Amino acid sequence: MAKQNLFIGSLAYATTDDSLQAFFAQVGEVESARVITDRDTGRSKGFGFVEFKDEANNQKAVDQLNGQDLDGRAIAVSIAKPKEDRPRRDFGGNDRGGNGGGNGGGSFRQRSW
Repeated sequence: MAKQNLFIGSLAYATTDDSLQAFFAQVGEVESARVITDRDTGRSKGFGFVEFKDEANNQKAVDQLNGQDLDGRAIAVSIAKPKEDRPRRDFGGNDRGGNGGGNGGGSFRQRSW
């Protein structure tokens, strides 16, 4: 079974993996700390995940660090929900109101010559 992560929200755009790890190290030994970034721009999405070597530190971190200031912002710290509990996003076909492709819709008009 995978280790349980902490979800860290409301991160400042200046927060890095290293500063996140250093901040959570005051609670216990951090195994990994990741700030999630946009794939295209590389800019922080404003949230991340922290994993402690000892899962007993998870609740301690929620109690001690939730609402604390990191890089000028009050962060939100909570136990992350497992991936399988989140609904899949459906970008749909024609039956769901999405643009299912074909010749209709979209931002480019087909030329008729």
